Amino acid sequence: MTKIKRITEIIIGLIMVAYGMIMISFQDDAYRAAVSLLSLTFAFMGLKYLFYYFTMARFMVNGRMILYKGVILFDFGLVSASLIDMPKIYLLTYLVSIHALTGAVDILRAMEARRFGARSWKLKFSHGIGNLILAACCLIFIKKINIAVNIFAIGLIYSGIIRIITAFRKTSLIYIR
Repeated sequence: MTKIKRITEIIIGLIMVAYGMIMISFQDDAYRAAVSLLSLTFAFMGLKYLFYYFTMARFMVNGRMILYKGVILFDFGLVSASLIDMPKIYLLTYLVSIHALTGAVDILRAMEARRFGARSWKLKFSHGIGNLILAACCLIFIKKINIAVNIFAIGLIYSGIIRIITAFRKTSLIYIR
């Protein structure tokens, strides 16, 4: 990981922690903050993938996958933005599915990293378990909106801390001859 990438990851992690603490502090506007964060994140990631596709990935093998990923993520961002006026139960099921999917993917990545002998599989595995626990907690408290939004904020703080820890980890380079 380059120094600029490390600094960027640390800044993003700190912003995530601060945003989670602000959501816990201001309970009244936490629902709108969660929806806006989700929609902005998905839309930004989708635009990033689309920009990457149009600048480089269209010339790569399986570059269309980047295009599809960008379109789907941008669409998720637009759908999330339209959920502000919908009943809050839809957003919470959306949050549960996002945390459950992210947790499952992190656990699978950790198992793959363990098979290849990587040392960072424990952190990935714990992050996946944490996301699955957050999904289960959101599912249990799905009727109580404030508790579920607080769980989302705690998950945001947890992800920010994990991102900061990952930025400080030493990465290994593999040279191919």
